[in-house]
Amino acid sequence: MSRVDDPVVGTQIPPLHRNRDFLLLWSGSAASMLGSTASLVAYPLLVLALTGSPGAAGLAGFVSLLPTLLFQLPAGALVDRWDRRRVMIWCDVLRALGVGSIVAAIAVDELHLWHVLAVGLVEGTLSVGYELAAGAAIPNLVHPSQVTTALSRNEARERAAVMAGTPLGGVLFGLGRIWPFVLDTVSYLVSLLTLLFIRRDLQAAPGSATVAGPATGRMAAELTQGLRWLWGQPFLRTATLLVAGSNLLFRVLFLIIIVAFESAGAAPAAIGVLLGVAGTSGVLGSLVATWCAGRFPMRTIVVAANWVWALMTCVIAVTDDRYLIGAAYALMWFVGPIWNVAVAGYQMALTPDHIQGRVLSAVSLLANGAVALGSLAGGYLLESLGPTRAAWSMAVWMVLLAALATLSRSVRRARFLPIEHPRRS
Repeated sequence: MSRVDDPVVGTQIPPLHRNRDFLLLWSGSAASMLGSTASLVAYPLLVLALTGSPGAAGLAGFVSLLPTLLFQLPAGALVDRWDRRRVMIWCDVLRALGVGSIVAAIAVDELHLWHVLAVGLVEGTLSVGYELAAGAAIPNLVHPSQVTTALSRNEARERAAVMAGTPLGGVLFGLGRIWPFVLDTVSYLVSLLTLLFIRRDLQAAPGSATVAGPATGRMAAELTQGLRWLWGQPFLRTATLLVAGSNLLFRVLFLIIIVAFESAGAAPAAIGVLLGVAGTSGVLGSLVATWCAGRFPMRTIVVAANWVWALMTCVIAVTDDRYLIGAAYALMWFVGPIWNVAVAGYQMALTPDHIQGRVLSAVSLLANGAVALGSLAGGYLLESLGPTRAAWSMAVWMVLLAALATLSRSVRRARFLPIEHPRRS
């Protein structure tokens, strides 16, 4: 098999829209993300319809997200040990079977709470493995000069899937509780079909410098290797801690805005419009992320993003105007993909292929852990301080993060790196 980074002298690098294997992975992942988002909305609704218990509905939502915290590190180690394409294929097969079992149970009116919770846990666990394998495969599917563009398109795909899948899940459930899960099952089959047609290897060439240091056989050591490697890279360590801190802010801020809107008597539709505008802004940000990554130094992107988030948090804290709050929140969402693409491109350039999955899992664990902590902290802050004081506390928090980013030596020294993989003979 030929590799995409085996340039032939005198040939031109094909654009991503003509990269067959990248398009297959991208489109398959888009389908599965759309289905997963729709079913993620439908799981709590289904449990509420089954049991009438809000507590059980909350448990269903929690169980479906729990694997993102529990299984990131083990999944990262396995993605680096095993063939990534086969990992994704098996994840799609098992996810389709799991969600398909819910479809069958609804059809014969034999669905029970334990069944929904079990499938939610299995689907969430397999999705962790799929996403890590797909992310680690990117440098092996596209030319080094196109990695940031590929990441930008992935970012746009993810945000568009969330934008479309969230309302779609609710609409389909309204038509019939079976339909979100039919969509999810079909989406995994579509993803599986695209994977079967991918030709390129999704790992670097065996015996090459990028795969030096093979698995030692000690799983316990491999589980923490991504964290240890990440901690040893000054800029990536700082960037990961900054994104964890800002993720904590975003989750709390979201709760603050919801409470503030409801306290002001805003209709639920207004909150939906706010989320729609923010989501659209995020998609637009992902479309310009590659241009920004190529035009501005890494330190400029990191520092500017943190200060935009800090200033917009201050705006939200000082105003009661819903339009101004919406504009500030949308700008924060616009900046997010630019940060994600720039930092992820740097991480992929620096990380050896043989630990790519473990490093991705380490970053994801810290980022998602901050989201979970933010959910807990947000409720506590709102109850103890109220929306206004809670917003000011988040503004102070974000200003401190922005100041740390500005003063950080590792951020000032960061540079974009070319992603290089040795050629396969």
